[in-house]
Amino acid sequence: MKDGIHPAYHVIDVKLVDGTVVQMKSTWGKEGDQMALDIDPSVHPAWTGGGTRLMDTGGRVTKFKNKYAGLGF
Repeated sequence: MKDGIHPAYHVIDVKLVDGTVVQMKSTWGKEGDQMALDIDPSVHPAWTGGGTRLMDTGGRVTKFKNKYAGLGF
């Protein structure tokens, strides 16, 4: 890596919602700083990939499904 153009990469403590503290490497803060999370990544859909629902009220997705309904989609 080129010197002087990248942020410092160091170990910080990340405090999860349940109080657990995990050490991770980050460019956030300074060495030894603690970041407290407001959202639990173990259950949040952004990290788990679940719980997303498609909200379409007669729009493009509905038109597509109706058009190709006989093909098994």
